[in-house]
Amino acid sequence: MTKDQKNEVIEVLKQKFTQYNNFYITDTESLSVAQVSALRRTCFDKQVEMKVAKNTLIRKALEAIDAEKYAAIYPALNNVTALMFSENPKEPAVIISAFRKGGDKPQLKAAFINGDVYSGDNTLKALTQIKTKNELVGEVLGLLQSPAKRVIAALLNHAENGSSKTEAEVVVASVEVAVEEAAAPVVEAAPEVAPEAPATEAPAAEPEA
Repeated sequence: MTKDQKNEVIEVLKQKFTQYNNFYITDTESLSVAQVSALRRTCFDKQVEMKVAKNTLIRKALEAIDAEKYAAIYPALNNVTALMFSENPKEPAVIISAFRKGGDKPQLKAAFINGDVYSGDNTLKALTQIKTKNELVGEVLGLLQSPAKRVIAALLNHAENGSSKTEAEVVVASVEVAVEEAAAPVVEAAPEVAPEAPATEAPAAEPEA
């Protein structure tokens, strides 16, 4: 590879590292050509970009962007390296786990997820369980919808039972209850105390004869 070709690869890698906040560094040394091709197709289908590059060029690309930011990644740059770039932080981990089918290849050397570095293959399972942005948004929306569901239920009950309150009063009361429940501190139940035995009076002394 000529110097110009190396510089071209470095520039392409710099663009990818800048474009994606998530990338995985995997070891594909023990995979056959057919297996690597199959892994590429799987990545393509899952919108994950896979690139094989020399470790020295990968390091130069990272150092050119921010040498300190990616310092924890450098020890993982050994053997044959395949990079996986993804918008979804856990998709490459899911792909690797499914591709192994009971084996242990490819190996995960490191992952860079939104500024955090995960080192070693033993972090793969944790990476498959990372929540995506959409999943987190869904959980937040679910929490926000709880008071709304309470209000709707109260209004339906009001309409069915003909309550004397106005609809506005029903809505206000439902919201107040939801806010109070959300803000109420968790109070631990006090331990049960056994009732004290009633005091017994000492028997009166018998008069002397």
